[in-house]
Amino acid sequence: MKALFIGGTGTISMAITKLLVKKGWEVYLINRGSRSDELPSEVNVINMDINDEEKVKDAIKDLYFDSVCDFIGFVPEQLERDYRIFKGKTSQFMYISSASAYHKPCASYLINEGTSLINPYWEYSRNKAKCERLLMKYYEEEGFPVTIIRPSHTYDERSIPLGVHGEKGSWQVVKRIMEGKKVIIHGDGTSLWTITHNSDFAKGFVGLMANQHAIGEAFQITSDESVTWNQIYKAIADSLGIELKPYYVSSSFLAAAGDNDYIGSLIGDKANSVVFDNSKLKKVVPDFNAEITARQGIDMTIKNVLNHPEFQVEDPEFDAWCDKVISTLEEAALKIHG
Repeated sequence: MKALFIGGTGTISMAITKLLVKKGWEVYLINRGSRSDELPSEVNVINMDINDEEKVKDAIKDLYFDSVCDFIGFVPEQLERDYRIFKGKTSQFMYISSASAYHKPCASYLINEGTSLINPYWEYSRNKAKCERLLMKYYEEEGFPVTIIRPSHTYDERSIPLGVHGEKGSWQVVKRIMEGKKVIIHGDGTSLWTITHNSDFAKGFVGLMANQHAIGEAFQITSDESVTWNQIYKAIADSLGIELKPYYVSSSFLAAAGDNDYIGSLIGDKANSVVFDNSKLKKVVPDFNAEITARQGIDMTIKNVLNHPEFQVEDPEFDAWCDKVISTLEEAALKIHG
């Protein structure tokens, strides 16, 4: 079996690439060299820009793929490009969309593939939904063999899953916990969330590859475990062996006070309680089972990050922002109480 990935070295795609090689697939990646040193030696890297259509077409002119997947398509124009390149070159085109595209605010806590795609809070999510609609149009009108995948919060061994962090990642929050500082948790920490280790995601994804029952369909791939944000942050602190000092701040305040896109990432995503129904995936991939619990995955990731200084990227601006948010709210509370 032969697969081609646009990207292939990200949080989600690297685990899939490695699993496919173990299963004996012939794997090709089109990317510009990111993390290529971590790839198995069997992977065929086509080192070029996917936007250079004629060069890409020439590079794959003698190849036909059982599955092609775009992991880095964010706007419809990129999927129009993919259609031009891969029409007639693959038996399945897989697109990584996002579960954040689901209806916000949530009409129901239980999410499945039939949940409507309406997210007025996050342009990223709206663009993903537009890409889905374009691809389904190609499928319905042209027979382009589309499969749509909707991941939620998928993580790997390099970064701890969090709700509130800075532009440089999660390490600064871990550092605050280690220093005994207060850590901002959005809301009151009781909303439900699902985090999925990339190795579990890969099993579901590979089960859909070259699967005739996946053509013309959308699938979400997540863990079946739902945990609160309090449990997530507590698991981080427990793995560090340090007491957690949570400081609860409403998501709406964080969205108003933050330079980051907390309107999208919180109001349009993580502040909502969600439980994912993966029954559709399990009907098509009967042996799919997410094995790594949130606590296990967090513990694995913490240990890996602590052992690799290159993942410990400090973010002093975010740290100062956290201190400012906390001090501002504490001062306001003191003024109210006189």
